[in-house]
Amino acid sequence: MPLLHDDLDDDALHEECGVFGVWNGTDAAALTALGLHALQHRGQEATGIVSYDGQRFHSHRGLGLVGDNYSDAKVIAGLPGPHAVGHNRYATTGETVLRNVQPLYADFEFGGLAVGHNGNLTNAHSLRRALVRRGCLFQSTTDSEVFVHLIAISLYSTVVDRLIDALKQVVGAYSLVALTNEALLGARDPLGVRPLILGRLGAGWVLASETCALDIVGAEFVRDVEPGEIVVIDAAGVHSIKPFGRTRARFCVFEYIYFARPDSVMEGKAVYAARKKIGAELARESRARADVVVPVPDSGVPAAMGYAQESGIPFELGIIRNHYVGRTFIEPTDQIRNLGVRLKHSANRPVLEGRRVVLVDDSIVRGTTSRKIVEMVRAAGAAEVHLRISSPPTTHSCFYGIDTPERSQLLAAHHDESEMARLIGVDSLAFISIDGLYRALGEEGRNGAAPRFCDACFTGDYPIPLSDQLDNDSRQLSLLTETR
Repeated sequence: MPLLHDDLDDDALHEECGVFGVWNGTDAAALTALGLHALQHRGQEATGIVSYDGQRFHSHRGLGLVGDNYSDAKVIAGLPGPHAVGHNRYATTGETVLRNVQPLYADFEFGGLAVGHNGNLTNAHSLRRALVRRGCLFQSTTDSEVFVHLIAISLYSTVVDRLIDALKQVVGAYSLVALTNEALLGARDPLGVRPLILGRLGAGWVLASETCALDIVGAEFVRDVEPGEIVVIDAAGVHSIKPFGRTRARFCVFEYIYFARPDSVMEGKAVYAARKKIGAELARESRARADVVVPVPDSGVPAAMGYAQESGIPFELGIIRNHYVGRTFIEPTDQIRNLGVRLKHSANRPVLEGRRVVLVDDSIVRGTTSRKIVEMVRAAGAAEVHLRISSPPTTHSCFYGIDTPERSQLLAAHHDESEMARLIGVDSLAFISIDGLYRALGEEGRNGAAPRFCDACFTGDYPIPLSDQLDNDSRQLSLLTETR
């Protein structure tokens, strides 16, 4: 019986990575493991930690979940020191192999450097080709290694100046943490597309992708790292460097819809509250005559609560999720494969039978999972099924650190709402409008040519040049593509 990839899990959007770093903390590696555990939703393929004890760097990288790698006390004991950086990885495509697991580490003339990166460099392939021509030897197929080589060949003397030199050559969306012999560094792209925050832990400091990672280690939130900012944390404290010109930030709006953990606060907005407001706005825009509002768990829950409160329709858990199913499972026959959705979701028949149901979900990608969930709800006896989506239609691929299919595989790129409703098998289908999404997040609307967020997956408005785009059909570049 072969072990096959869960194809239903492919019908979803995935964040690529989560980063965490500690400077001057007791048992820094243990703190980092806890932080990575809180950020597990941002990457489940692999995880790694590099620590520094004042004399030597120590590293552990492994495939699988954080708990699978760091539950053994001997592993943490092998990562001594008060400083550490960690990374959770979600690979975009292809085989996940140990050489691609971060943080990446290298020895330089100035000492050691460990780098963990969240995002996607849109000129990584062209930079890599140029670096290979210069004689650089790549050990992985990730775009993150580009940072290491650009730092290595820089003619500047200090590691901070070398990092600035590297960042001025890359194009894309990124948040990164780096650990040297003398400092913990954090950097965010000039548009601030990907998140990074600064926290205080006693006499030490923490960098993380989300505030939920601060909560688990008992750290105090200090502030967001600003777009285009480099934070240098060393024995003298925290220093801020802003080497890029000022520009209007374009934070990823999908963090509020789906990616961030609900208990996080991002860019001053509580994610849980934001999702409820999105659901309420969705109800104002597209009410349905129904008996019950049911979320598609887990990401659809807060939006469904907001929809129910605004519409006055009762909220019920009509679908129950099995939290003990991983991303892969044994599928011996086509019949079992077709039942795959039921491994993760099961219908709560007493809630659904004979009722008109509003299903609330966060997005539709290919539409295969939505169709199977609707079939399951109808099989449980629902009289009507009305699907409401708490994001606008996903019509374009993301090139900034979110794993999305090629545009040719996105259902909304080629079908209108009525066609999608027929294909999915619902009585009605509606998405929140792009202006409604902005209103729910405290804006008057999208504001035309000067939007507050990166919303390219909905609008095709890419705020960062797609330097490595292969051709005109907007195919998603794989970060695991071998460069020749």
